[in-house]
Amino acid sequence: MSPIPVMTPWLGEQEAQAAADAVRSGWVAQGPRVAEFERAFADRLGGGEAVAVSSCTTALHLALVLLDIGPGDEVVVPSLSFIATANAVRYVGGTPVFADVEASTGNITADTVAPVLTSRTRAVIVVHQGGVPADVAGVSRLCGPRGVAVVEDAACAAGSTMNGRWVGAGAPLAAWSFHPRKLLTTGEGGMLTTTDPAWAARARRLREHGMNVSAAERHRSRQPVLESYGETGFNYRMTDIQAAVGLVQLAKLDAMVERRRILAERYQRLLAVVPGLVTVSDPPGGMANYQSFWVVPPPTSAVGRNELLALLAERGISARRGIMASHLEPAYGGQRRDDLPVTEWLTEQSLILPLFHTMTEQQHDQVVGALLDAITGGAHVVDGVVGQGVHSS
Repeated sequence: MSPIPVMTPWLGEQEAQAAADAVRSGWVAQGPRVAEFERAFADRLGGGEAVAVSSCTTALHLALVLLDIGPGDEVVVPSLSFIATANAVRYVGGTPVFADVEASTGNITADTVAPVLTSRTRAVIVVHQGGVPADVAGVSRLCGPRGVAVVEDAACAAGSTMNGRWVGAGAPLAAWSFHPRKLLTTGEGGMLTTTDPAWAARARRLREHGMNVSAAERHRSRQPVLESYGETGFNYRMTDIQAAVGLVQLAKLDAMVERRRILAERYQRLLAVVPGLVTVSDPPGGMANYQSFWVVPPPTSAVGRNELLALLAERGISARRGIMASHLEPAYGGQRRDDLPVTEWLTEQSLILPLFHTMTEQQHDQVVGALLDAITGGAHVVDGVVGQGVHSS
């Protein structure tokens, strides 16, 4: 059988044609397609205004710059997140403070944030981990009276909803990723959305070296434009080639979410035959896009997590370890932290299974069968039958 990847982006001829059209137009740097992508993304998901950038990491960095976070300021982040979340705090000279997460979602909550708030806390970054919507409203109720800003790290969450609203919709500041592991991809790239027009305007200047006018505006002008630089900025621009691909991807979002939810629900049903096996699921009031599908094997598993990953690899299945815990990485070895028992349990015990738009039922069965074989030592029960493999749709 052909190897099964953990994720593959849903790209096709439409994206190839859009990129080629951008190349043929002669405008390949940040230009009209970036502006179109920003408007379309804001209208579709974020509300307010959208600022296209080079990655979600740079979007997070800009969000903290807009909040004037600096040395001496603390920003609460989940350790259970890609290390970029914590790194962005260090970029501005702030101190990341790690909060634990709840076991059912892998997300921070008001209850896990409250113990680590101090008089120096300026912001909290709420990550919608793996596309599972976090309780931003609860964290905001905790932080608002204290004057603590809430930034949403929606890197994985395009298309997820909470209480009937898109994740990130109406957020003061939200950061998004278009990395190939995400539902929407532009190869690399990101977006910052905000409800504050002044923040959006400043972010657009900052992403382009702090210039008061963009290169596209200078190009459109019939008269010479002498730009000025009001503050130290960055080179965080997206290209028109990427934006052209992003516009095609955005039109596919509903289909992506629908297909991933079908596959996730099938995983949940087929894996429910193993007592004690935990699977990621929708939180109360939320609908995940299932950017990642993680599971925690039961304590009775015949093999540990790392051996399980190796056994799956032997059968051509590319799974991954659970979401990383930043506080366990050498880069944060000296960072002050409280106990993070749920974070450490999830990162040490969980694994991420293959899930992508074009995944077939046969591939799905192959993953489930191999996982159950490894956990049960070679014999498992599906629909009341003991045996090898899975053939239940």
